[in-house]
Amino acid sequence: MFIGTTLSGNMDLVYSFLGLRFPENNSFKFWQIITHMFMHGGSMHILVNMFTLWMFGVQIERVLGSKRFLFFYISCGLGAAIIQLIYLYFIFYTNLEILISSGYDSSQIFEILNQGKYNTAWSSILGDAELLSFMSSFNSLMVGASGAIMGVLVAFGMFFPENKLMLMFFPVPIKAKYFIPGIILLDLISATTGVSIFSPSNTAYVAHLGGALTGFLIMYYWRINQFNSNRWN
Repeated sequence: MFIGTTLSGNMDLVYSFLGLRFPENNSFKFWQIITHMFMHGGSMHILVNMFTLWMFGVQIERVLGSKRFLFFYISCGLGAAIIQLIYLYFIFYTNLEILISSGYDSSQIFEILNQGKYNTAWSSILGDAELLSFMSSFNSLMVGASGAIMGVLVAFGMFFPENKLMLMFFPVPIKAKYFIPGIILLDLISATTGVSIFSPSNTAYVAHLGGALTGFLIMYYWRINQFNSNRWN
C-alpha cells in the first residue's frame, strides 16, 4: 500500500480516498474504516509501526494463533478508529451547536465546510482556538496502524508482564507491566494537553488510547473465558 501510494503520481488523492475522513465530510467513504489502517504518512511512520508490529506481534500470534491474532489486530484498529471519530464528533458538534445558537444554519455551515472554506465571522463566536479545532475535526485525515499496534502492545503486557523493554533513546530496561502503561499514560497526557512528547504533533493520540482500550477489553474477555485452550488454528 505504501509503495503503491508513493508510485501513484497523486499521493494526495490516494490518501484522501483511502485514509479515514470525518464522516460528515463529503470525502468520507465507508471502506476508509478499514483501509486507513494500511496507509502511512511517510517512510519513518511505516518503518516504526511495522518494526513494532513484528517485535511484539510475533509473540502474541504464537499465543493466540494466526486467525485469532488477525481478528484481534483488525478489531483493535477498528476500536481505535471508532473512539477517534467519537472524539472528533464531540469537538465538531459542540462548536456546531454554538454556531447554530448564534443564528447560523447548519446546512449552510456544512456546505461551506465541504467547499474547503470557512466563515471568518465564526472566529468571533468560537474563538481562534475553538475554530481551529472545529475545522481540524471536519477536515481530519487519519492513516496508520498505530491504534491496532497499541492493542498488540497491551496484549504483550498482559501475557509477558515480566519481560523487560526499553526505548532506544532511554536505554534502561523496564518491565512490560510498567513500560506499556507508561506509554499509554504519555499518550493520555498528549491527548489532554495537546503537547507532543515523543510523537509528531499530528499524531492521533485518542486513536492510540482507543486501540489500547479495545485490546485490553478483548484480552480480558478472552482470558476469563480461557481462550488459551481453544486456539483457532
